[in-house]
Amino acid sequence: MTANSDNLMYVPQTYQSFKDNWQQSQSRLLALYQQGQCSFVPHLLPEQAIELTGEETLAILQARLGDKLTLALSPEQTNPTVLASPIPSPVAAQPNGNWLKQTNMVGINVRTIANFWNVIKYTLTLPAHQDSLHLLPIWETGVVGSLYGMSSWQINPEFYSPELAQLQPHLNTVERQLKAVINLLHAMGKAVGMDVIPHTDRFSEMALANPHYFEWLQRKETEIVTHVANLHTTVQNKIRFFVALYDSAVEDKRVPATVEAFFYELTEAERLAILFGQPTDYDGRLNRRVALIKFLYKDGYEPVPATMAPPYRGLKVDVSPEAQKLDENGLLWRDFTITQPQAMSRVFGPLGRYKLYEAKDDNINWEIDFSQPRHDVWQYVCEKYYDIQRHYQFDFMRGDMSHVQMQPDGVPAIVDDYYDPLKAVKHYIQKKHGVSYFGYFAETFLAPRNVMAYGDEVDHLEACDADSTLGDLQSAPVSSVEFRQQFSRYCNLLTTRTFAPNFTVITADKDDPRFDKFYLTGNELRLFMAFFLADMPSYMSLGFETRDPHPEPAPNEHYTKLYVFHETIGAKATFGPYIWGKNGALYHHVTRLKLYAEQIGTQIKGRATRWLLPPDPMGDNPVIAWTQQGDHPAYLFVANLDTAQEFCHFTIPTISPNITTVTAEFSTVNEWLEADKQLHFNGKSYHVTRLAPGEGRVYRLT
Repeated sequence: MTANSDNLMYVPQTYQSFKDNWQQSQSRLLALYQQGQCSFVPHLLPEQAIELTGEETLAILQARLGDKLTLALSPEQTNPTVLASPIPSPVAAQPNGNWLKQTNMVGINVRTIANFWNVIKYTLTLPAHQDSLHLLPIWETGVVGSLYGMSSWQINPEFYSPELAQLQPHLNTVERQLKAVINLLHAMGKAVGMDVIPHTDRFSEMALANPHYFEWLQRKETEIVTHVANLHTTVQNKIRFFVALYDSAVEDKRVPATVEAFFYELTEAERLAILFGQPTDYDGRLNRRVALIKFLYKDGYEPVPATMAPPYRGLKVDVSPEAQKLDENGLLWRDFTITQPQAMSRVFGPLGRYKLYEAKDDNINWEIDFSQPRHDVWQYVCEKYYDIQRHYQFDFMRGDMSHVQMQPDGVPAIVDDYYDPLKAVKHYIQKKHGVSYFGYFAETFLAPRNVMAYGDEVDHLEACDADSTLGDLQSAPVSSVEFRQQFSRYCNLLTTRTFAPNFTVITADKDDPRFDKFYLTGNELRLFMAFFLADMPSYMSLGFETRDPHPEPAPNEHYTKLYVFHETIGAKATFGPYIWGKNGALYHHVTRLKLYAEQIGTQIKGRATRWLLPPDPMGDNPVIAWTQQGDHPAYLFVANLDTAQEFCHFTIPTISPNITTVTAEFSTVNEWLEADKQLHFNGKSYHVTRLAPGEGRVYRLT
């Protein structure tokens, strides 16, 4: 059941008027959600949702969820060691991960909203149409506080909510709070995804407890002294010597007498305790890890940094003055560069990638032997991510840096179980452990051949059994020729390949001053297409709903991307919390779209698109039109991708012989000419008089 939204859609368009309207009408608006007439709380700004008290939030959820709330928050079911879930995932009955090919996903950088509990508050603003959530990395961080630089397998203590612990005293750890939040999200009808990351922080606990799972080098100032294949054995000796000097970090743990016993007979948990201390002692573990880093730094040992794009391999120290950084511990680090770089070659100094294969010729020429996978490393990575999935009941994985394909000849003729680590994690969870619905959402940008990966990214995605991929539609203005050409390509991939490219609205990685020009216009239209292309998945990042246009860069606190890091100096520094945009006009249009999608969503969900005016591969024609496959399509959607010019006097081809009337029902600009209220069929086509700049329009077919 959905609310009659006619009286909800047309409200004042300033940000302040929305805030005032909430204060005046919140009881009525909450009732629509609590009584099941609307799948989200209408006209509740995301910023206001985060400001709800814990008591208010629980009262809202109690009215909506009833006994499910008690179950989701119960002491037993919020214990991460309890593997069975009392509240099944909304996708648990799916036979595979194909549901990801049609989901409308929302990405959430938890750091922008402070804690896991606030994810629930924000979700109150999301309609049923947006049915899955991607949580950016949730683990403890390392250098520069990057979410993508995991320093351990511990859940990030930043994301703990004192408010939730006060309300529910048994939710007194960040782990219990994460379990409770995922229980609640499932009860609210949302699938939840985690990041799977094929690297860690440069000196993560993983790298220091398992140096044999990583590649190492020795640097003396601006020279790489050695990078031989088994340099990890030297590092193991150094770490064992450190423990001999400083003893175990916990009193009840005996330190083995040999390197072999320490690294190959103890469990990882036992090694971590000896090296760093108890998992709950965050400061103690950090201090001990810093001491060990300094110990290795003195002799120049550090993990080989992660790289991106061909040729991937072959490193040298960047000798430029700006390529050095003095950290808070007084250690001077140097950046690295690729010795023979190509256009997209990058070296990520703060990150270390797992050593998944043996090297050729003792790594003299930085060459990998792809015929020799290091099985224990693959098993380690797969087991760790499965452990997280089963304890917290994640429904899918977002594969970070899925575009990495290092084999110089591209995708091999025979793709085995050791072709790609992200594929291996998916299969380990989905097939080996029977989580059939577990899906793989890949982070690739569908770049041209040999740009971001060796070979063709499309072939690579199929070889990896990806269900969907992010794509790069967010990296061009809607009105540009480039956008139309890319969109045309994605529509073709959707019908010809085994994975689905996303219609991506915005991502946390593109909400950055460098990309402001992509979002000056056409934002309502982006969401219109994302919602109503029913057989194409979409992705929208938190903050889009009220994002201000930035003709000139705004302060860093206005961009979600810059909260991926914790920088306090330099170009990426932030000071204070994330600042929500105040774009009332955009929020007005977004709200209207969400309310309208409530009305028609079930009638188009899962139905294949039939293009009437497909996106122009030449980029010349800005108008697109589509309906649903079959004899009885329900709606006609029309859009003008030109956000500066109206488009007049064009025709839409035959829809179906069963259609008798074509009646205008919705527009992103909320207006249409009298002549366009009902389209008339002349035996060959329907004539449209005018489509406003950037307008998306819906016609009901009967």
